[in-house]
Amino acid sequence: MSRPQTITEKILAAHCGRETTGVRPGQIVNAAIDLVVCHEITTPPAIKMMQRLGVTKVFDPDKLVVTPDHFVPNKDIQTAELTKELQRFVRDQGIKHYYELGEHGICHALIPEKGHILPGMTAVCADSHTTTLGAFGAFASGIGSTDLAAVLATGELWFRVPPTLRFNLNGKLPRGVFSKDLILYIISKIGVDGARYCAMEYHGDTIASLSMEARMTISNMAVEAGGKSGIFHADAVTDEYVRARTSVTYTPFCSDADAEYQSVMDIDVSSLEPIVALPSLPSNGRFIGEVGNVAIDQAYIGSCTNARIEDLREAAAIMKGRHIAKGVKAIVVPATTSIWKQALREGLFEIFTDAGCVVSTATCGACLGGSMGVLGKQEVCISTTNRNFTGRMGHPEALVYLASPATVAASAITGVITDPRPYMN
Repeated sequence: MSRPQTITEKILAAHCGRETTGVRPGQIVNAAIDLVVCHEITTPPAIKMMQRLGVTKVFDPDKLVVTPDHFVPNKDIQTAELTKELQRFVRDQGIKHYYELGEHGICHALIPEKGHILPGMTAVCADSHTTTLGAFGAFASGIGSTDLAAVLATGELWFRVPPTLRFNLNGKLPRGVFSKDLILYIISKIGVDGARYCAMEYHGDTIASLSMEARMTISNMAVEAGGKSGIFHADAVTDEYVRARTSVTYTPFCSDADAEYQSVMDIDVSSLEPIVALPSLPSNGRFIGEVGNVAIDQAYIGSCTNARIEDLREAAAIMKGRHIAKGVKAIVVPATTSIWKQALREGLFEIFTDAGCVVSTATCGACLGGSMGVLGKQEVCISTTNRNFTGRMGHPEALVYLASPATVAASAITGVITDPRPYMN
């Protein structure tokens, strides 16, 4: 009889043939992978590794989902060549789940949107924010290009079973406080290494009121605390989201009531306020009243963390009928082509452009200092992205503050980092 198991332990046990005995934190397992996500930055090096090893075919092309997302459209010759390599790979391997320019998106938002992630799955991508997919009750983690090559060739990958940290979220999020504020609060309390190689598992009565988009924001930033994964249990909200996108059956897992956790943290979310992470760590979270009078040069609404339709609506509600401050650049980047189209249909782009913003096609873009909003020397940006490391969005002397879409929108209007609550209807 196995010991009581967490959801992460159960998923890994089921994927390495140890359903009966279970697995333990620290144990090395070789797990079958259900979903492999590929984009144009980290996949080409994996392809080259496969070629050097004489591997000519991937283990199962139907388990791969591919999209360009980091530099879309290509910003230079180098990124154009990377995209060409990705296209050749798709053609040569007969991969059907390929979302080309024009139907593309940031992979961590596109995968759920297209119904590719299901509860109980194992999913990997050579990108650290693959933890986003854990919102669906899946074990999802970022890997390197070398491990990606191994997965593409074999369909399996080794893991050290992570210990699990339990976060009990109870209460109702106050007006003007969103899931981004919640995860920034958590990271401010445990630090950027507080969940190092751990699974961050979420419980509590708050969760039932969180949309899948809000849950994805929370699981997305697990890696900012050093986490191996972030995970929620699948519930009725999960099932409704998934069923609207696929008819594929799935087997959910749930932690045992007496499962063992490395630590437990209780959070009364009703006591929270809007939070801003000061430069240059995501753990430098401060309540908005503690931030002070910080003038900004740029407001950025985008990335795999906060560029879904719910995020755009929150920002548009604040910007409607208002204009961004003189001297501020405001940039809106929807996470996927479908979100872009939906925002257009809902009139959100008219609100943004009337306010003085520019709107981009879906791309990771400026989040990693790539394109579409790179910062210059000593520029200050407030951003809905996930990282504010030195040099992350451009010049090493630029300063990046992290916040919710509502806080970013309010700050764009005033030209200083601003509490969004007075601007909400």
